[in-house]
Amino acid sequence: MYGRDPWGGPLEINAADSATDDDRSRNLNDLDRAALSRPLDETQQSWLLGPTEQKKKKYVDLGCIIVSRKIFVWTVGTIVAAALLAGFITLIVKTVPRNHHKHPPPDNYTLALHKALKFFNAQRSGKLPRHNNVSWRGNSGLQDGKGTPGSFYKDLVGGYYDAGDAIKFNFPMAYAMTMLSWSVIEYSAKFEAAGELAHVKELIKWGTDYFLKTFNSTADSIDDLVSQVGSGNTDQGNTDPNDHYCWMRPEDMDYERPVTTCNGGCSDLAAEMAAALASASIVFKDNREYSKKLVHGAKTVYQFGRTRRGRYSAGTAESSKFYNSSMYWDEFIWGGAWLYYATGNVTYLDLITKPTMAKHAGAFWGGPFYGVFSWDNKLAGAQLLLSRLRLFLSPGYPYEEILRTFHNQTSIVMCSYLPYFNKFNRTKGGLIELNHGDPQPLQYAANAAFLATLYSDYLDAADTPGWYCGPNFYSTKVLREFARTQIDYILGKNPRKMSYLVGFGPRYPRRVHHRGASIPKNKVKYNCKGGWKWRDSKKPNPNTIEGAMVAGPDKHDGFRDVRMNYNYTEPTLAGNAGLVAALVALSGDEDTAGTIDKNTIFSAVPPLFPTPPPPPAPWRP
Repeated sequence: MYGRDPWGGPLEINAADSATDDDRSRNLNDLDRAALSRPLDETQQSWLLGPTEQKKKKYVDLGCIIVSRKIFVWTVGTIVAAALLAGFITLIVKTVPRNHHKHPPPDNYTLALHKALKFFNAQRSGKLPRHNNVSWRGNSGLQDGKGTPGSFYKDLVGGYYDAGDAIKFNFPMAYAMTMLSWSVIEYSAKFEAAGELAHVKELIKWGTDYFLKTFNSTADSIDDLVSQVGSGNTDQGNTDPNDHYCWMRPEDMDYERPVTTCNGGCSDLAAEMAAALASASIVFKDNREYSKKLVHGAKTVYQFGRTRRGRYSAGTAESSKFYNSSMYWDEFIWGGAWLYYATGNVTYLDLITKPTMAKHAGAFWGGPFYGVFSWDNKLAGAQLLLSRLRLFLSPGYPYEEILRTFHNQTSIVMCSYLPYFNKFNRTKGGLIELNHGDPQPLQYAANAAFLATLYSDYLDAADTPGWYCGPNFYSTKVLREFARTQIDYILGKNPRKMSYLVGFGPRYPRRVHHRGASIPKNKVKYNCKGGWKWRDSKKPNPNTIEGAMVAGPDKHDGFRDVRMNYNYTEPTLAGNAGLVAALVALSGDEDTAGTIDKNTIFSAVPPLFPTPPPPPAPWRP
């Protein structure tokens, strides 16, 4: 017989041999001991011991919420530990010495660039912007071009005064704007690195806005063009109040300012103005509406110059005295090149690459002034500008022959700048005499420094290490060294230890030939002759015209800081524009050499597929 062990095991009971109660009791006791001798699981223990008493959980009342005390302790502990760890890390970071990688200080060329651009702020005419940053200047020339019944212009407010006077000569002003635009197109990254890109673009627009007023820029053809605002004729004892006879602040001008127009024979002026507008249209290509307006004006005024042949200064005694133009063929090439780059229209390229055009411009003449780039002679700049086309796009036939000629002539010009050749003399201090000892040499040296640096950068960008001067090969570094010596001379590395850039360095001219800078801003209006006492004063100017490059020394490195001697102390727009271009080209370190913008100037130029040359003539026995 089988029963069931209450602890889970089988229990066998023999019915036949039933034991006595004592035996049964003894057997049960033995079974109890056996059962208790093995371990019990939790269920079995609960049967024996009954339910256990559970621990009462503890909570923390935080006011808005009740949380478990255990969770609260863990949370607070984690936060404290994280804070300690963060503080420890911060302590380590602050106490461990580190090597700070500071930006290198600006080089001299960059520092000078900041100042040279400020000169244009001081030369502004019209209603000045609030941020003009020249405290002694104010609104002026607000009646320019107004009140002339029947004229083709509405007003001529704006633009720039040319030099130490208040005349607006459009010919050199247009050249200055073209130079600024060219430098921005090639070196926009350097302008931006110097923090001056927005500034220089604003200066260019101030000029081009004015140019668009000087003719009917919305028309497709024109018959008239403004060449000058103001007058400076003092010949034969002329005492009529004008911009040269009077010595007044521009803000106080109360005399008549005549407008000179040209309705025929303005080819040089028109083509230069076309160059200014076309080059600026590339600068402002992101502003499509304004760029389109500039291009249209450039095409209109260029066509006017092509139709009405002649020099703008031929029939006007005043312009011939101050800014006489020697020819207009160089402007035709110069303006046509900029129009080709601005429009991509090969009609302009076809025109300016005609051998007759180059011949008339003097590309094959040579002569003492060959290679001298200035407000009057654009040939050296135009040839370099078209050499760029050959170096980077290589349009091939039918342009290759004349472009190769321009390229070769550019190389010859660069050779003439080097001290190894005797094309141009140098002063004992090292200044190249591109104008052969005549006064005001610095503007020519600055222009040459820009062309040399730019050509060097073109060659570097084209992976060309140098160029040949006859049988001798010269590295591009030689060109940059020439440019540095000329600009360093201007900035003070000369026998007089004089910086010819006002405000740069410890020693610079203090009696600049400039009306606005020489008359104090003291709420006193000095009339036409009343300002003569400031003109004739031997004291330094009360206002510093920061960034003005003066005319410069004589051929013996001599310089006289005399206000009335403009051949030493007068600055000009054209001179400063060339200086700005040279400074930005040289700015930066050696690693920035060759860092021109290769493509922006070609943004409107379509792909060129060279026309195959004509077949040879049939063979005749």
